[in-house]
Amino acid sequence: MSETNYSESSKILNVFTKEHGLIGIMSKGCRNMKCKLRGVSRKLLYGKFHIYYKKEGLSTLTAVDVIDSYSKLLTDLEKVSYAAYLLELTQQVVRENDDVSILDLLVATLRKMEEGLSPIILTEILELKYLDYLGVKPSIDCCSVCGSDKGIVTVSSSDGGYLCRNCYKNEVLVSDKMIKLLRMFYYVDVESISKLSISDSVVLEINQFLDDYYERYTGIYLKSKDFIKQLNKLT
Repeated sequence: MSETNYSESSKILNVFTKEHGLIGIMSKGCRNMKCKLRGVSRKLLYGKFHIYYKKEGLSTLTAVDVIDSYSKLLTDLEKVSYAAYLLELTQQVVRENDDVSILDLLVATLRKMEEGLSPIILTEILELKYLDYLGVKPSIDCCSVCGSDKGIVTVSSSDGGYLCRNCYKNEVLVSDKMIKLLRMFYYVDVESISKLSISDSVVLEINQFLDDYYERYTGIYLKSKDFIKQLNKLT
């Protein structure tokens, strides 16, 4: 998940595990050129970590059986930027909810990114799913005001989700495609995704909604998201 240099030659790794949740692991001497842990003591590495586990304090890393090193993802600035953001976001989500299914979601998303699918759309899908774990899932099955599942005309972050024509006042209207995709993003099985083809305008609508929703309801602010916004301005 993250790494911090420690002493002259070691690192402290924050690792998300199925067995113990998010834990701190000391990787001793891994910054030395000849250390066997050097190549596996980094972010964006999925594998079986062999450790001396301590419930209190730092565990100690002894070896890693690598399952996925995300080699293609690491050579693409856009993809690695989105991946870094997702790691940082996941760390925040896990602090609120350590459900093991979060790890499965993250791994599936990074795998699809490694396979070449759109990093921005995959990020939006995961952002939306994470809102459930944070306890602030938007209303995407019915109107957030009256509960009707008929005549949905827009989605509003201030109102907490969908709005029907009877409850709509002067909120910004979004496209019908955005309304449908938002719900699909929440329910889709990431593992089953083989193709992502969505217009830039709809991607932007979803992105704007999620950014505003996160700001209103989660209190999560991440510098890595700001970097992505700056990167998008340049491309």
